Amino acid sequence: MEDKKMTIDDIARALGVSKTTVSRAMSGKGRIGEATRKKVLDYIAEHNYSPNVIAKGLAQSKTYNIGMVLPGDYHIAELPFFQKCMLGISREAAAAGYDVLVSMVTREDISQLERAVANRKTDGVILTRTMVDDAPVKLLKDSGVPFVAVGSTEDDAVVQIDNDHLNACKELTAGILAQGFRKIALIGGDMNLMVTGMRLRGFKTALADINGRAGGGGPDSPRPDTRPVKDDCIWLGVEDSGAVEKIIGQLLAAGTECIVCMDDYLCGLVLNALQQRQVAVPEQVKVASFYDSTLLADRMIPVTSIRFDVEELGRKACRQLLRMMDGEEVERRTLLGYEVCMRRSTE
Repeated sequence: MEDKKMTIDDIARALGVSKTTVSRAMSGKGRIGEATRKKVLDYIAEHNYSPNVIAKGLAQSKTYNIGMVLPGDYHIAELPFFQKCMLGISREAAAAGYDVLVSMVTREDISQLERAVANRKTDGVILTRTMVDDAPVKLLKDSGVPFVAVGSTEDDAVVQIDNDHLNACKELTAGILAQGFRKIALIGGDMNLMVTGMRLRGFKTALADINGRAGGGGPDSPRPDTRPVKDDCIWLGVEDSGAVEKIIGQLLAAGTECIVCMDDYLCGLVLNALQQRQVAVPEQVKVASFYDSTLLADRMIPVTSIRFDVEELGRKACRQLLRMMDGEEVERRTLLGYEVCMRRSTE
């Protein structure tokens, strides 16, 4: 008998037990004597038996697939984030004997995820983006399929794994303001994305903190680094180079000292617009980004930004999902760390 062709029936006949006994010994479930369990497991180990994944899944009502939901309308600049996140998820899933099934969704079309859920193709799902009005979250909650969201949501019932965007953006902004800059602008993207709102809160919190200190110093102790900062120079919903070009013109005319961008894509557009106008960074205008990536690493001027471990984000999300699928209780919200990298662009 060739080991690779061995079946549960073969094992049962060889040991003189029933197939049910063999299945119980392998799964660790059901009533079976310890001596019998040991006899079956020793035989399996001796013959290097590996059960067919499909048959094993049918027996345990499992697919051994983890669904990963990607936004089909992502910008090409966001691809490195999703690649690293997928790498973390795939490595954890493979170690646990699972494969990853990818579904693509957009704001208008979540049919791929709907089919995966309706046809029971996955044992659990990981969402890689969260929205203010999130259709995939609603679908998965209604279906009862275990799922984890990479990102934040206002629904406390959803298990969330996210970077600490609020405190990271607050810390970076505070570091810039501590240098005495007061004419500071923020350029951000889609407000339907939860991450946009979190980064905006971090920025505004830093401004509120320093304005609070500025107001408490008294008339006899005015210091250059505690002058109030206006919070009216915030541009949101910016998505293309044309919009950035117009904004840069207005910011330069207003004497803006530092431009903070919500992500590396927007930061790249800002740097390009400044270069076309022959505005030197950081000599004439400072620039910073709330997200670090390879898009900024290749720039001649190193950009002040925030570094997150995206692969660990994927790993943690997958570990939490695997625990949920095993029936374990998990933390509802987990925030991972960050590193604020102060570089030449804000010197």
